[in-house]
Formats: sequence, structure tokens, C-alpha cells
Amino acid sequence: MTLQGNIHERDWSVEVETRPCESGEFRCRVSVEHGTGAARFHHTFEHSHAYPTEHEAMIEGLRAGMTWIELKMSQAFNV
Repeated sequence: MTLQGNIHERDWSVEVETRPCESGEFRCRVSVEHGTGAARFHHTFEHSHAYPTEHEAMIEGLRAGMTWIELKMSQAFNV
């Protein structure tokens, strides 16, 4: 079983999906999007940690995605 979660606002979104690891823990893939029209930006990454439960993996993935959006929108970095 995988869990999926998302958070959407007018011009950005964060989506996560969990997956089991060989260790029995769980990881998640995080997708972030922001901007509108031709300036729409999309980035997907694997969260760097594994967690004991899918719930924890999903919550931490959403947190990482929100942090990523916050930093990108404040122009802390360019990708």
C-alpha cells in the first residue's frame, strides 16, 4: 500500500507518494510545482530519509516540499 498526500495553493502545489524500502521502512517521492503559464516550474525528488511508518514518511515529505517551495519562492536558490 502507498499513501499519497498533497497541498495546493493558487500558484503552487506539493504532492508526495510513499513507497516501502527493502529495510521495511518507508520513503517518499516529492513533487513540487509553482508559477503559472509558461513560467510554471516542476521539480521531483526523493526524500533523503527513510521512516518507520508510511504516515511519518508522508508528513515529512510534505514538510520537505513546503520548505522547498518557500525557499524557491523567496529566491533563495535557482534551479
